[in-house]
Amino acid sequence: MKRRHFFGSLSWSMVGLGLAPSCSNLKEKEITQQKESGENQLQDGSPAYREKIKTTFSEGSVMGSNDRVVLALIGAGNWGTNLILNITDINKNVIVKYVCDVDDTRGGRAISELEKRQKIKPVRVRDMRRIFDDQEVDGVIIATPQHWHALATIWACQAGKDVYVEKCISLNIGEGQKMIEAAMKYERIVQCGTQNRSADFALSAKDYIKSGQLGQVVSVNVMGLLNGPVPFNEKKGEKAPDTIDWNMWLGPAPKVPYSVSRNKSNLFYWDYSGGLALGNDSIHQVDLARIVLGDPGFPASVYCTGGRYLFDDQRDMPDFQMTTFDYGNFVLTLQTGEFTPYMLKTNPEIRYGDGFPEWKQNSTKIEIYGTNGKMYVGRMGGGWQVYDKDRQVVAQESGFFSLKTHLGNYIDCIRTRNQPNGNIIEGHKSATLVHLANLSYRAGKKQLYFSGEHETVTNDQQARELAIGTYRKGFELPAEV
Repeated sequence: MKRRHFFGSLSWSMVGLGLAPSCSNLKEKEITQQKESGENQLQDGSPAYREKIKTTFSEGSVMGSNDRVVLALIGAGNWGTNLILNITDINKNVIVKYVCDVDDTRGGRAISELEKRQKIKPVRVRDMRRIFDDQEVDGVIIATPQHWHALATIWACQAGKDVYVEKCISLNIGEGQKMIEAAMKYERIVQCGTQNRSADFALSAKDYIKSGQLGQVVSVNVMGLLNGPVPFNEKKGEKAPDTIDWNMWLGPAPKVPYSVSRNKSNLFYWDYSGGLALGNDSIHQVDLARIVLGDPGFPASVYCTGGRYLFDDQRDMPDFQMTTFDYGNFVLTLQTGEFTPYMLKTNPEIRYGDGFPEWKQNSTKIEIYGTNGKMYVGRMGGGWQVYDKDRQVVAQESGFFSLKTHLGNYIDCIRTRNQPNGNIIEGHKSATLVHLANLSYRAGKKQLYFSGEHETVTNDQQARELAIGTYRKGFELPAEV
């Protein structure tokens, strides 16, 4: 017998911005400039995926708590290996049947360690589509470069697999929309790799703000400053080694000759990522800020500036970006960059203990300014503290790094069909903030206005074109998932 499971209440009153595929063919005359009053002049309907949201899932049988789950790892670098080993460490009734990577030099540690643990050697494959053809596989862990996240997730959902997809979940706004469509159509669990969604301290910080004790929130500052500065020396004109399927590595991205720089430093190229500091790292802080603020939708405008100030090395990504999001009743700023060796991430003793970061030089903190006090929030185990005007701590809760809890939640949801903590809808909303920041920067450091109803940039054609993305033949996003 099939059982139905509630997705939970979904509010789309504040969702927005970006370019929906359904809007990508709008003629310029159909999109008028934003009025000075900020009134939205767009006439077209909402993105198509909105109508496909389901509040319940009915497909898929419910397993028992001890039923075996068969998984595959797609993307077997250091982080993908860490994920799959953590999963098998916390859940003994999980078996990993495949380890997939287009690069034969990766995945060896995962295979050897998994063989020791489960007494069965995982099958090494290059092409993820072989995994999707195997009906025995229940779920996949997608830890590829970011430009593969959306298409791999869609293919997995079409094949009836549940998905854990790493951050940033998409390379552009339209991809997130298609991922939601696929998850809803095929009723697949999609857990986004934003682990703070499974952190108890994130929820208690949210409750504290909701209680009104912090007062009215007026300003939020999110920080993502990595160690650096790091010069970049791009290498070109190399022959692809026999150990890598370069065509499959590129996948949806434009066809270019092999380059070890693109292969190993793909987070420095717009073709493959939203940036090392922004899309790969600060997405955690952005998502955490949204959690504690009650998961607001999208802002009315965004402005991002920055540049390559330290090295003239032709890298796509800037050394520093400063982004301002206008939410109407509060402002959220985001600082990201790679030039601050004196700013440090929270150390393991704090992440796995009951202490708090030294906020002054913490590189990944969130500062929330209310009319009654100031809250500091630390990602991935940093906890939170509230200070009053006398610089006294008036409320606090330590935190614990929730990676294993988050991975465990994914496995539980495969069995129960309940929706995961890091569901694809909130993952899309948080990822869209990253995309908007980069759109503003890449369109010439312009203030962009956008419509929450239409998820469309309203005042800049270049930004709209950048938001569409480009895909090679054979790796296109399907018009109908």
